Amino acid sequence: MINWLALLVAFTVSGVSAYYSILGLTAIFSAAYYPIVIMGVALELGKLVTTSWLYRNWKTAPLLLKSYLTFAVLILMLISSMGVFGFLSKAHIEQQLNISTGQADQLEIIQSKIASEKEAVADLDKQIAQIDAAITKMTDRGQAASSLNAADKQRKNRDTLVRKKEDHNTIITKLTQDRVAAQSSIKKLEAEVGPIKYIAAMVYESTDSDQLERAVRGVIILLVFVFDPLAVALLLAANHGLNQKNDFTNLKETGILRINDDVLGEDNVT
Repeated sequence: MINWLALLVAFTVSGVSAYYSILGLTAIFSAAYYPIVIMGVALELGKLVTTSWLYRNWKTAPLLLKSYLTFAVLILMLISSMGVFGFLSKAHIEQQLNISTGQADQLEIIQSKIASEKEAVADLDKQIAQIDAAITKMTDRGQAASSLNAADKQRKNRDTLVRKKEDHNTIITKLTQDRVAAQSSIKKLEAEVGPIKYIAAMVYESTDSDQLERAVRGVIILLVFVFDPLAVALLLAANHGLNQKNDFTNLKETGILRINDDVLGEDNVT
C-alpha cells in the first residue's frame, strides 16, 4: 500500500512542480506560450518515464545509454527547478509592485486630488466671505434701490459659489472613500508579506528591504530543492518498493529458496 501511495504522491508532486515550472518558463518565453506548455508537459512525462526505466534496467542497460539518460534526468530536474524559481520570483515581484507602485501610486493620486479640491474649497470660502462683507456694507448704507439691487446680485453670486463649494465637498467625500479603500488594500498586501518579515528578523535580525529580499530568495531556494527532486526520489522509492514486492511474490509462488553464499560460505554448503 505504501508503495502505491508513494507512487501517487510522486505523480502529484511532479504534476504540481511541472505546472509551476511551465508557468515560470512561459513567463520567460512569453512569445511562445503554447509551444512552451506542450514542450514542458512532454519533458515532464519523459523525465518520469526515464527515471522509472533507469531504475528497472540499471544493471542491464549499456553504460553510454544509462549515462546519457541519467544526465538528461538531472538536466530536466534543473530546468523544472528553474521554472519553479521563476514562477515564485515573479509572484513575489508582482506582489511588491502592487505595494510600491500600483496601490501606492493610486493613493498618491487620490491624495493630490483631495488637496486640490480642498484648495478650491478654501478659495470659494474666501470669495463667499468677501461677498458677505460686501453685502453687509451695502445693507448698512440704507434702503436705497441701488444698494438693494447690488446686494441681491451679490447674494446670487454667493449662492452660485456655495453650490460650487458643495460640489467640491461631494468630490472630496468620494475621494476620501477611495483613499480609505486604497489604504486598506495596501495594508492587506503588507500583511501578506508579514510572515517573511518575521523570517528576515529571525535570520538576519533586520526587516529592511535588502534583508527581506534575501529571506524571500532563501525560502524560494528551499522550495526548489525539495520540489522536483522530491518527486523523482519518491518515484524511485515507489519503483524500489514495487520491485521488492514483486521479487518476494515470485519467490513465494515458485517455492525457491535463495542461499547467500557470502554468508554461509562454500564450506558450509553441502
